[in-house]
Amino acid sequence: MNVAFPTPAQSVLELGPLTIHYYALCIITGIAIAIWLGGKRFQYTTIQGQSIVSEVAIVAVPSGIIGGRIYHVISSPNAYFGANGSPIDAFKIWEGGLGIWGAISLGLFGAYLRYRSLAKKVELPSFAVFADALAPGILFAQAIGRFGNWFNGELFGKPLDSWWAVEIPLRYRPNGFSEFESFHPTFLYEAIWCTLIAVVILKYGKNFKAGQSFALYVASYCLGRFFIELIRIDTANTIAGLRVNVWVSVLVGAGAALYFARASKKIQ
Repeated sequence: MNVAFPTPAQSVLELGPLTIHYYALCIITGIAIAIWLGGKRFQYTTIQGQSIVSEVAIVAVPSGIIGGRIYHVISSPNAYFGANGSPIDAFKIWEGGLGIWGAISLGLFGAYLRYRSLAKKVELPSFAVFADALAPGILFAQAIGRFGNWFNGELFGKPLDSWWAVEIPLRYRPNGFSEFESFHPTFLYEAIWCTLIAVVILKYGKNFKAGQSFALYVASYCLGRFFIELIRIDTANTIAGLRVNVWVSVLVGAGAALYFARASKKIQ
């Protein structure tokens, strides 16, 4: 078998009585970068860019975390309400499990409400312009957050015998895959894909119209997520034989692509 890179032996850092989960560190780091980069980009539109982004983040970040957790629990109920599940585990966010669809949806809603409130006090551009400024940072945050899945030994794909495969300890392997040692590192695929989209938006976003950068982010992410979902083997609800997130990727991605196309026809 080819040499595969290992799953980290520990998912937590013990500092005396304090236990720090690497998953949480990845999420926090990603959020910090998203706020910093979003603020820097929004400053090109308004001199108060950094402070506006920070103000909005106070509402958007907790909204996104709550939305992400709700979506995860709803889309994977057996882990919490099934025969061997524990409802209390639904609140253990540090153990992993944030659905990006719920995080972006509720986070964006919270951001919109806060941004609208601030726009009543100071003159600000449209929310679409604000969302465009945030898009690359959100993508980098998602990329960094996926490494939290690596520390938790979760969200990998089908068995793979290759140098880029990830070695998964027996305790993390799902039923029916105990004889396999290495698997597709789908978390890494998504991290790379998110980074590539962010770079494209940073390079070409200045040529887009309001709302197109964010639409490109959503549409492109959905395209990559569609294929990644097809090789993941973690337990998930299905519709017509396909994982729920496959259908969500198609529907949300199509909507974002349509928005991008229609926005390109608008006269600014």
